[in-house]
Amino acid sequence: MSGSHPSLTTSPTAVPLPRRPLDLAAFGDDPVRRWYENELGWPTVPASTAESPLRLRLGLRFDVLDVPAEAGRAALRHLAGTSPVAMRGDRMEILVAAGSREELPGLLDWLEWGTLALDLRAIGTGGVTQAPRPPVPAVSGLGEVPSGRPTGPGEDEPLALPAHPEPGALQGAAVWLRPPEPGCEVEASLPTLSALGGGGGAPDLVRVVNTVATHCHRLRLRRTRT
Repeated sequence: MSGSHPSLTTSPTAVPLPRRPLDLAAFGDDPVRRWYENELGWPTVPASTAESPLRLRLGLRFDVLDVPAEAGRAALRHLAGTSPVAMRGDRMEILVAAGSREELPGLLDWLEWGTLALDLRAIGTGGVTQAPRPPVPAVSGLGEVPSGRPTGPGEDEPLALPAHPEPGALQGAAVWLRPPEPGCEVEASLPTLSALGGGGGAPDLVRVVNTVATHCHRLRLRRTRT
């Protein structure tokens, strides 16, 4: 990494959206949507059919960095213990600060990864992602998330895919590796460019992206050799 930090502008952390009052009629008998909308204050897109999953709206509270699970595992050490991380199949979805999608191309260029085809992308404003099922107590009765929440493996630990909380769930459905905590505003725990050189507690998006890009490149070289 060379040169000075690019003139990337990062908007201040958005003011969290107000929580909706509990409206059972609005959510019908969908406790999962109710958990996301009321316990977390995260906007959702309801499932269009019984078979389709609930989705989360991106770009309002957070964006998502979508990377291979192996590359994402290496970046977990740069995340706060409360930074939510999801798994979907062999992909890891790291929640990052809203606006990160727009910053990613310039950041990759500054880190000198911009000329390479890397298997990573950020999804933000206008996008959606599959909503992982909440922890079991939250699904069944919208109770509290267990305090013994997983923090995820470190870089040198094996990555074990979490078991889906509901029997008979479709293979490849999104699950939480590090679930969000109701009552905690998620923005303070997300990687952001504004953390670069700052004294705040937010993780540094530059370190997360550089680590993920490095391991994506290693995966690419490994596949090329084989």
